[in-house]
Amino acid sequence: MPEENASTELREDDMEPVRPAPSKFARPKGRRNVLIVIVVLVLIVGGIFLWRYFGSYESTDDAQVDVHLSPVSARVSGYVVKVDVNDNQYVQQGDVLVEIDPKDYEVAVAQAQANLASAEATAQSLNISVPITSINTSSQVKVAASDVENSQAGIVAAQDRLASAHAQVEQAEANDVKIQNDLQRYKTLVDKREVSQQVYDQALAAAKASTAAVVAAHANESALQQSVQQARSALSQSEANQRAAATAPQQVSSSRARARASIADVQQKRAALELAQLNLGYTKIVAPVSGEVTKSVVVGLNVQAGQQLLTIVPLGDVWITANFKETQLKNMQVGQKVEIHVDSTGRTFKGHVDSISGATGPLFSLLPPENATGNYVKIVQRIPVKIVLEPGENQDHQLRPGMNVVPDVFVR
Repeated sequence: MPEENASTELREDDMEPVRPAPSKFARPKGRRNVLIVIVVLVLIVGGIFLWRYFGSYESTDDAQVDVHLSPVSARVSGYVVKVDVNDNQYVQQGDVLVEIDPKDYEVAVAQAQANLASAEATAQSLNISVPITSINTSSQVKVAASDVENSQAGIVAAQDRLASAHAQVEQAEANDVKIQNDLQRYKTLVDKREVSQQVYDQALAAAKASTAAVVAAHANESALQQSVQQARSALSQSEANQRAAATAPQQVSSSRARARASIADVQQKRAALELAQLNLGYTKIVAPVSGEVTKSVVVGLNVQAGQQLLTIVPLGDVWITANFKETQLKNMQVGQKVEIHVDSTGRTFKGHVDSISGATGPLFSLLPPENATGNYVKIVQRIPVKIVLEPGENQDHQLRPGMNVVPDVFVR
């Protein structure tokens, strides 16, 4: 046995160490490592691309379709005689929606037209009277001045005649005194038969004639005194006419003022007619914008001015209001492209950022939050972002106000 062990040891020492035969699983091991490396590289590259892709846009599910609703109200009061639209009917801008009974307003227009015609006739008459008044007053001034001169000359002539008549009275009285004295002397002589009766009769006749001449002279003097008074009255009247004629500029100014007032009255009546015509036109209520109608008016309703009758939803002017977190606005800018995914239809619309609100949404609420308390907790705020659609994206009006949408804003 020791010899066998020794020979065995000798063989083991003399022989080379024997390597185990390779297993059938040893070859794929290197390939597996290569695949692992490739997969890891693909995952890394894919992760980078995914990271860059998801970091290239900001998204939120807090977004809705918005629009400015257009309320339609009556501008005049009256009785509704016709409603030309139905609920949810699409109308074009300018289409007639509601008709109010126009009879009262037609009467008002006719009355305003009559008032305007009357005012225009009055204004025309007063405008014609202005030059006539100017000419008349000018002639009155000249006539009054001439009358004053004539009256003054008449007074002077009457006074001259009165003075002559007074001198004649004095002469007649002197002659009468002489003749009466002669008559007394002839009477004494005839009584003494110193003169004939014929001479006495001639003296008596002369005395009677002298007395009559005195009476006539006094009558003529009285008549001339009346003439002087009449001339003075005529002068006073002429002077009064002259003073009245001196107001010619004021009369012309007054006539022109009345003419201007009549023109202003015409303008007022014309404005009243235009207002009546406007009110008549307002009896037909038309659509201010294009869109779908929601009505709250029926035939037979008495409406008042300012009462809302319908509401129009302008589906062609909708936009998206997206409430993004304040942490999402770091790279967001006006004009960036947006894809809007609609929950109800699954469609995707294209748009762009139009504007970013100047404050967070809570600040526009009726009761803004007050954080000046001891239990303040920081909460991420949301800021409204207005997104408008690209032209032609909503031609079929599939977007309705209030719909939920998911916008993706590409910030890179």
